Formats: sequence, C-alpha cells, structure tokens
Amino acid sequence: MSALLDVIIPVFLIIGFGYCTVWTKLFSTDTIDGLMKFTQNFAIPVLLFDAIAKVDLINVFNVNLFFSFYLGATIGFLLGFFGAYYLFNRPLEDSVVIGFCCLFSNTVMLGLPITERAYGEDALRHNFAIVSIHAPFCYFLGITVMELVKSSEKDLKKNIVTILKAMFSNALVVGITLGFIVNIFEIKLAQSIQASIDMITAVALPAALFGMGGILYQYRPQGDIGPIIMVCALSLIIHPAVVWFAGRNFELTDTQLRSAVITAAMAPGINTYVFANIYGKAKRVASTGVLLSTAFSIGTIWVWLSLLP
Repeated sequence: MSALLDVIIPVFLIIGFGYCTVWTKLFSTDTIDGLMKFTQNFAIPVLLFDAIAKVDLINVFNVNLFFSFYLGATIGFLLGFFGAYYLFNRPLEDSVVIGFCCLFSNTVMLGLPITERAYGEDALRHNFAIVSIHAPFCYFLGITVMELVKSSEKDLKKNIVTILKAMFSNALVVGITLGFIVNIFEIKLAQSIQASIDMITAVALPAALFGMGGILYQYRPQGDIGPIIMVCALSLIIHPAVVWFAGRNFELTDTQLRSAVITAAMAPGINTYVFANIYGKAKRVASTGVLLSTAFSIGTIWVWLSLLP
C-alpha cells in the first residue's frame, strides 16, 4: 500500500490536476498545447541532455540491459502489429501504428518520476541509459516498417531519407545526441549555463506531467475496443513480463532490473498519437489507448513494484 500512496499517487495526482484544469476550463487547450510544446521540445530534451552528459557511460551502458528491455519492446510491437492485422482485420498501415502503440512506452514523463520516487535518484542512471536510445530505436523501427508497407510506390533511397529525417528532427533525439557529444569529448559547460540547465531540469517533469493531464482530457474514448484492450495488455503486462524474464536470464542487477521493468511497465507515451497523426492512421486507437492504459497503469505499476526485488 505504501508504494501506491507514496510513489504512484503523487505522480498521478499531478496528471489529475492538469486534467481537471482543462475540464473546468481554468486552462484552455491552447494553453496546455503550449505547455506541452515547451516540455516536449525544450525542457525534456534539456533534461535528457544534462543526464546523458553526466552519466558514466562505461558503467551504465550495458548490453544485457538494452537487450532485455528492447526485446520486450520489439515483441510488443510484433504482437501488436500481427494482432491488429490478423485478429482485428485492420489494414497494414493501421497495424503498424497499433504496433507502435505497444512499442513506445512513456519512459520519460512516467518512467522517470515513478522510478525516482520508488528507488531514489541514483536508480535513474539506468533509466537514462534506456531512454538514450528509446526514441531513435522506436521511431526507426516504426517508421521503417511503415515506409516498407507503403513502399509500393517509393524507392529505397526515399525511404531511408524519410526515416533519417524523422529521427534526427526529433527534439528528444537532438538533446540526447548533444549530451553524448558533451560526455564523450568531456566538454565543460560554463557555470552560468549549467545553472540555467539545472533550473530547467527542475521543472521539466512536473510541467510535463501537468501538461500530460491536460492533453489526456482531449482524448475521448472512442470505439475499436478490441485493439485498444490489446494495446493496454501488451504495454502494461506483456512488455514488462518479457523484460522481467529476460533480465533474470541475463543476470541483471536488482537496480538494472527495477529500471528496466518499471520503464517497460509504463503506458504508451503521447508520441504514439503523434506517430498516428503523422500518417493519419489508427488515431482513435492511439488516443484512447494512451488514455485508458494510463488510467489502468495505476494498478499495474503497483503490482510490478510489489513483485520487484
């Protein structure tokens, strides 16, 4: 019960405050959209930049950690893709989007604060390792499969250009890449610059959680209940379960296993709706999947926290 009250509820209360401000019209949707643009395109990239710039790459970047987490993510994508296509008779392009919903966990806005409150700030170093390749990996996989599905009228060269442009124009990827540059080349930032970065990182996650609540208000539950339930099950149960078993087999430390499983247990991120909106496919599944899985995750995260060492 303490995990629910001390770890999960405070995070979801901030989301709830954001939801209520839009519901009661204290904040307009335009205001929330502006807040989310600030967090997604500036504050969180700065947070990731700072974390990657400071992390001990040699000790934190672990092949078994990456394999355990991304094996679960890839299996979630494949099960979502084939489940949508064969079980629910969705078109191939819709199926790619639904698979992407099962692939892209909310590693930052939910994964970081939950892990920090449960296990302390030191545990976040493994989260940051996972996050550092999360957006590139997920977008590369999702866009590659989508472009291959649509490739009947496009050549390989155009597909590659589309994939690379989409990946490296993403603000999160830009922040992570700059963090790697600063870390690898041991660039020392001026104290005044670091002070500004510290101020931004301090507000990044609370502002993102608040904005996320406002965004979720705009997502109305709509139809397609079968694929939506599948997205929730694969994201909240199957993905972390695969990571759990893989992590045990690859002898991850308790700290590594906690970060990997908790990160995998997060609901799909808002980026899944962005991906759906880019291609104009399965938007109802993406939006409702984010909304319902975020609500359901209050219970499933509690279970995973109780099972972890």
